[in-house]
This record gives sequence, C-alpha cells and structure tokens, in this order.
Amino acid sequence: MKVGVLKETRRWEDRRVAVTPETAMLIKENYPDIELYIQSSSERIHSDDEYRKLGIPVVDDLSHCDILIGVKEVAGDALIEGKTHLMFAHVAKKQAFNKQFIQEMVQKKITLIDHEYLTNIENTRLVFFGFWAGVVGAYYAFKGAAKRFTGIKLLAPEKCTDLNDLYRQLKRFDLPPLKILVTGGGRVASGALEIIRELNVEEVLPHDFLNKKYDHAVYTRLNPDDYVMRNEGEFDRMHFYKNPHDYKSSFKPYLSATDVFIACHFWDHQSPHFFTQEELQSDDFSISLIADVSCDVPGPIPTTIRTSSIKMPYYDIDPKDLSEKPAFSSPEYITVMAVDNLPSALPVDASHSFARDLYYQVLPSLFGEDSDGIIQRATILKDGELTAQYSYLSEFIKGE
Repeated sequence: MKVGVLKETRRWEDRRVAVTPETAMLIKENYPDIELYIQSSSERIHSDDEYRKLGIPVVDDLSHCDILIGVKEVAGDALIEGKTHLMFAHVAKKQAFNKQFIQEMVQKKITLIDHEYLTNIENTRLVFFGFWAGVVGAYYAFKGAAKRFTGIKLLAPEKCTDLNDLYRQLKRFDLPPLKILVTGGGRVASGALEIIRELNVEEVLPHDFLNKKYDHAVYTRLNPDDYVMRNEGEFDRMHFYKNPHDYKSSFKPYLSATDVFIACHFWDHQSPHFFTQEELQSDDFSISLIADVSCDVPGPIPTTIRTSSIKMPYYDIDPKDLSEKPAFSSPEYITVMAVDNLPSALPVDASHSFARDLYYQVLPSLFGEDSDGIIQRATILKDGELTAQYSYLSEFIKGE
C-alpha cells in the first residue's frame, strides 16, 4: 500500500501535519508493507529535509498513492480521482461553505474518511485537535481582553514558539476584574481552562457568578444543564444529546452578568440558540468580547456572522443591526473572535499530539483489519457514493 502525506492547501498558512517525522519513522519500522511518501511543502512545520534524513521520499506528486492523509480539507484541484482521502472534511453537518467540495469528491469518485468520525466502539473520538483549539481560543480571548480593557498588545499566538511562550505573554498584563464564562466540558473546554488556570483566575459556581460581585477576575464553566432546559420534564443529558430539539435556551441570566464569553461547547444544528438578536439589543446585555471557539456558522451565537482568520482574528459587531465593524473600533460594539483553524497557530504542539493519536489509535485499522469498525464508521463516501449512515447528505449534495 502506498500512503501519501498531503501538504495543507486550503487554509491560511496551515503548518500542521498529520504524520510527523516521529510517527513517519514508526510507520517505516512497524509497517514494512507500507510505502510512505511526503508531499513537499515550504509551509509545513517539519521541513522536507527532516523526512529525507529518515529515508522517506519527499515528492511533489502523490497521484501514485492509494491513501492520502491530510489535516484539513484540500483545495479542489488537489483532490485525486479515485483515491482514498483521510482529513477533516467539514461536510457531515451540511456545512454550506463545503457543498461544492463534497460535490467534487462525488464526481471524482473519492473515498472520504473523516477524522472527526473516527471513534471506538464506545463512540469516543480517537483523534482531535480540540484541546489545542481551546488553548489558542482562550489565548485569543485574553489577548483581545488585554487590548480592549487595558490597551496592552500581546504577541499573536502564531508568533509564539509553544505553549510556554503563550504563558509568558499572558503574564505581561494584570487581568481586570472581569467575569469570564466558559461553555462546554470536553477537550476544547479543557484547553481553554489550561489558559485560564495559568492566569490564576478564580473559579466560582454558576449561582455565585450570577449573583455576586467581585473585585478580581473570576470564571465559571457551564454544562448543558446550565444553559438549556427541557420543554417538558427534567433535564436528561443523554436525552438532550439525542433530542436537542426538545430543549430551549436558559442562557438569558448570563447575558447581563458576563464580560467575556469563551464558547467551547458542542452544538447540534437542532439545539437551541444561546441568545437572540433582540436579547443582544437589551440595555443590560453586558458581554463585550466573545471568543467563539466552537465557531458554528450560522449557529447559536448570532454575533458570529462569519469565520475569521489567524491573520485577522477579530471583528466587531454593532448590536443594533448585527453589522460588522472594524475590530476594537468602539466600546459600544461586541468584539468577536471566530477563527476556525485555531490549532494551526501552535503547529508543533498540535501536530505532535494529533500524529501520535493517529498512529496508535487509527493506523492499525487503516493499514490492517478494521475489526472494530473504526474506519467504517468514519467513511462518508465510498468510491464517490454515500455510505448508509451518511445517506442523509444526499439532498445536500444535490443542492436541495
């Protein structure tokens, strides 16, 4: 089997890689029947020479390979007809911005395996960048807060060498007595909490967050039962995940108690929105900065009108009409961070952990027998045809 490691071609200067030199060497040593090829890249955090020194071929053209492994979606002209592509495709939730992308894959009879749906038999995800999305997203929140509330400019995360460098930047300013709200309890939220705890921000209970005043910065973290309620009956976590349409938002009390909102929750398109445009225009709406790490567009946070980029991570929203304004242009506006490829700002740390998970958790099934159905569950297209569990995408692909 010939396996090619793709360069990233779709997103802004994405320097991550799904197979690092470390895991490339592990593949070479432990899978003698696999021929591994690296696509040449001047952007990748690991240089071509790092792979060449290990005796791994670096080439421009991967069309001779059977399986192509990348991180994010590739540019349309990088899709190779009839091949198996393994990547974060961002199509399974009917993302409108990728409708043409999946249509191209169908036309080219691509077999698509999506990283996001690589799960074990207990339905636990196996590979992810979520922790690093939370880390970088929370850093952006405090970088924005430093600029908005103190006038101090912190170094952009992509200019930092690693996580420790982020920590050094955060210690350059004293955090004002802000109330910081985090939604979510998974890996993304754990990454955000890594940053918050490094700043020694005190954690308080949601009830105290709503009802008490503090002379120092505090934060609280909300689980789903804190921000949604069941239309009829008691909240049930598993019922909520399976039937999100049976719930409504109970987030309103936090709109007047929060200064900085770091959104790290998982959101289903049938789940309730956190707040409405009308609530945004209320006189007691107090949120000044929203770091939308989850970044669903369109989604549950109305101020996230578009994604942003690492080059220009912030924009302002006028609450009167949801119109976009230049970032940090008025205290009357709400500053939004909606970068949708956050981990690429810390490519060394993010690639290292992702590549290890991919090697140990996924490659045995990809290169051998898929006895636990890991690859099967993540296969959206097989030779350009939707697999049974993703058949709901049929109308989406047809443009209906």
